Amino acid sequence: MSLVARHLEEHNIPTVIIGSARDIVEQCGVPRYIFSDFPLGNPVGLPYDSEMQIQIIKMALTLLEEAKFPRSTIQTPFKWHTHKWRKEYMEVNDSNRAILARAGEIRRARQTERKNTN
Repeated sequence: MSLVARHLEEHNIPTVIIGSARDIVEQCGVPRYIFSDFPLGNPVGLPYDSEMQIQIIKMALTLLEEAKFPRSTIQTPFKWHTHKWRKEYMEVNDSNRAILARAGEIRRARQTERKNTN
């Protein structure tokens, strides 16, 4: 997405990236970036928390209008619902190994089913 934003900007279409992978997005050199310190896949906030999501979108629109310098980054003030998410994110251990293995089997079976129906 970051490279697409750079391409659009080169063609005079302003962009704002909202994301969670700060190091990657900033390395790509996007002009305006809203950083949310949330797990990947949740850059606009907690699922079903429409108030938080609206506030983050408003921050993005404000940044679009008011950014004074290239590569402007601001961080949202919000916190994920558990302070332990960084430690637990994508962790595989004895307590969840069987559940995750089963979820993988189900996902692969669904993928195979979709391929066979096309």
